[in-house]
Amino acid sequence: MITVEQLRQYFIHLKCIKKVARQTSTQALCAIKLFWEKSLCRPWPAELELVRAQPRFKLPVILSAQEVRQIFDCVAALDHRVALITLYSCGLRLSEGLHLQVPDIDSGRMLLHIRAGKGNRDRYVPLPKRTLEHLRTLWRTHHNPVWLFPAKGHGGQGAATANQPMCRTTLQRAFRLGLKKSGVKKDAHVHSLRHSYATHLLEQGENLRQIQVNLGHKSPTATVIYTHLTSLCQTQHQKRLESFMSDL
Repeated sequence: MITVEQLRQYFIHLKCIKKVARQTSTQALCAIKLFWEKSLCRPWPAELELVRAQPRFKLPVILSAQEVRQIFDCVAALDHRVALITLYSCGLRLSEGLHLQVPDIDSGRMLLHIRAGKGNRDRYVPLPKRTLEHLRTLWRTHHNPVWLFPAKGHGGQGAATANQPMCRTTLQRAFRLGLKKSGVKKDAHVHSLRHSYATHLLEQGENLRQIQVNLGHKSPTATVIYTHLTSLCQTQHQKRLESFMSDL
């Protein structure tokens, strides 16, 4: 039977040799812990909790406003381009954007109703007028009664009667192709649009609390990260630092 020392060596191997992320390390530990306690009916050794990978603070990739526009200009299909524009201009997660339905648009108050977001929470996000115009233009091409971004099917003609939204891998591929064609050299992905949205709002003077509400963050801690990313904050900080240190 496997020993505690063998388990310890395995977790050290994950942490030090394979250098897995903390989430991966935690998943392995929890799975083995469940088997150990429930199937083997053995007490879990407390010392094994100490050998999981350390958390890593990693800043996300941020695209400039110009880079975002360059990428969008290189996305050929209208539905892909409008979907990406909506994700960026409303700060949405990929699944939130793709599952938008026609009734979710409140054009009177210029809001989008995001249903069952992360944590199964609903929220409203501001809808820019230009984004609404894009959405209306796209909807006129398919007239699907439910989905704003319906799946087109293999023949590309099934959008009007589709009973499910566009596949997430389809939009991810469209973004990758647009990124490559645009010449932007950053290691960006679809979720980078959401990070860029928050950073650009902060640079425009929006307060962190409103950005937190827009993004649907439960804790303000998750939103504060964007203060590390805005060039405006860095420039202002540099000016204050230079002024303070000028007489040394």
